[in-house]
Order: sequence, then structure tokens, then C-alpha cells
Amino acid sequence: MMNNTTKSQVCNVRPGTVITGKWHKNSYKVMKSLGYGANGVVYLTEAPNGLVALKISENSMSITSEVNVLKRFSKVQGSALGPSLLDVDDWLRHDYSKTVPFYVMEYIKGDNYLSFVEKRGKEWAGILCLQLLTDLDRLHQEGWVFGDLKPDNLIVSGHPPKIRCIDVGGTTIQGRSIKEFTEFFDRGYWGAGTRKAEPSYDLFAVAMIIINTYYPKRFPRKSNEKGKEQLKQMILANQDLRKYEKVLLNAIDGRYQQASEMRRDLVSAISRIDKQSGNVGGTNIKAKAKSTPPPNRPIQKKSTRISKKKKQSSMKGAIETVLIMVMVLFGYILYIYGQLL
Repeated sequence: MMNNTTKSQVCNVRPGTVITGKWHKNSYKVMKSLGYGANGVVYLTEAPNGLVALKISENSMSITSEVNVLKRFSKVQGSALGPSLLDVDDWLRHDYSKTVPFYVMEYIKGDNYLSFVEKRGKEWAGILCLQLLTDLDRLHQEGWVFGDLKPDNLIVSGHPPKIRCIDVGGTTIQGRSIKEFTEFFDRGYWGAGTRKAEPSYDLFAVAMIIINTYYPKRFPRKSNEKGKEQLKQMILANQDLRKYEKVLLNAIDGRYQQASEMRRDLVSAISRIDKQSGNVGGTNIKAKAKSTPPPNRPIQKKSTRISKKKKQSSMKGAIETVLIMVMVLFGYILYIYGQLL
């Protein structure tokens, strides 16, 4: 596995420390660590204009590469994959007599992907992955592959919820070897393909993200079984995952060459799920008409013409109410899908 985490002492910064850029003289007060990986540590810091995320690393080549990726992301029209790049500088750390490169980026506040779907419902997996596939399609058209795509690198923020990527360290130019990966989401680990940077590599990872939604503890590859066959068995073993069976199997088998192809099939799968469940936008609209007589009172038979008219009027009003609810909810869904397209 290429993304084993290491935390350099030079990159280990205590809360309260002020990092001042050598060249631009901008200062950032460290509040807490947001995470660390093979190529540095990301901190939540306080800047004059608010909270920002700062990544520091001894590996200047890695910093330069990630900065270039963020610059590239900013040129991908309509994409919200990565955070905005705000500053790039060096920090002269006197206690180690070293100059350490860092860059500052937008701080994206929200829940990570798995926490969000756990709180809001797993039916959100399809909607969020539709967003993700839209952004990946734009990225792939620019000649890049995200690479280390996994729930840990995905944040859901804003209203309406929008999925964002927060770690671009694995982003690779198409045709090269993947720089970083995490076994569970790596098709090479499952024997489902090479680690060559191409769109189908990311699309395999998207399928694994959906699988991870329903198997949050994940599962290792069995040594006595082919990886792809094991994944197919896990999909069929879960009733909810079976609803996405066609999309997942196509991605695992590498049949999608473009993110737009997988997105098209995922839209069809979500539409089919909604029709089968009677849900609109994840909201159950089935009306249950139950009549319960008041306690200690007999049920009266309504046989007069007046009582029949009242009953018919009541039923008509209930039907109209339900129809209005359906129309409002359907309009809301059209609005949401319009935002995603």
C-alpha cells in the first residue's frame, strides 16, 4: 500500500504556533491537526480573514505537485473537486534550523462522506456519487485522474449538500502510474486491473465507495478467491446494493471508459429504485387511511345522503392534498436533479 502515513517531527506543530511565510509574510495561527499522510500534515489555522487549511511538508516536490494540481482544478470550469488555493510559501522553523514549504487552501467545513450518509440515510449515496461523477468527468477531460479516491478524502458541505474532495495528493496525469492508493479502493488490490492512471481507475473507486456505504467496516480480500468474484458476491449478498448491481459490476469489470457513462446508468438505477419504493427524493408519499372510533363510543353507520356527501367531500379533499404534496415533492426533485446536471 503506497499511502502509509508518516508524521515528521519537523511537520509536527503545536496548537498556538504562528506560521509566518518567509516571502509573503502572511501569518497563520495553528488551531489543530486535520490529518496527516505520506507527504505532510494538514492543520486548521486562523488567518486574518477567517479559518483556512494549511499543509506543511518536508517534501518540496510533493508540495509543488499538489499546488500545481490545485491550480489545475481552479481552471476546470464548474468543478468543485478540490479546495481553492490561497497561498504558497516557506516557513523558517528556527528550532530545527530548517525551511519548510507549505501551502494554504480553503477550509471546507462539513461531514466526511460516511458520517453524512450515516446521519442522513444511505439513499444519499447515489445522489452524492452523481455529483462526484460529474466533477470527475470534467477532471478526466482535462487529462487527470484523481487516484486516491476514498470516503476519507470526501467532505459533504453546504445547502443543498455538495460533495468536495479535500486531498489531491494522489492526483496523477493520465497514462502514468498511480502515485497514491488505499487498498480497499484500489482495483490492483482486487485483481481488477492495473494501477495505470486512466478514468476507469477512478470509476472503480466510485463503485467501491458505494460498496463501502453498505459495508462501513469494509472487508479484506480473501486469499483463496478471485477479488472481482468476491466483490460480486458481496454486492449480491446485500439487498440494497443489489439495486445498483448493474452499475457496480460494470465499474468493477472496467466497462466504463468515461464518468458520464457511469453517471447515466446511476441516474437510471436511482430512478428505478424510487419507482419501486414509492419514494420521491427519499420521502415516502404513501398515504395510509386509518379510521379509529373514539373510545367507548359505538361506530355509527352513515346512510343518509348528507353523510355520504360529507364523506365524499372529505375523501376528495384528502386526495387533493396528497396530489399537491406529490406535485411539490416532484418539483423539488426536478430542481435538485437540475442542479446536478
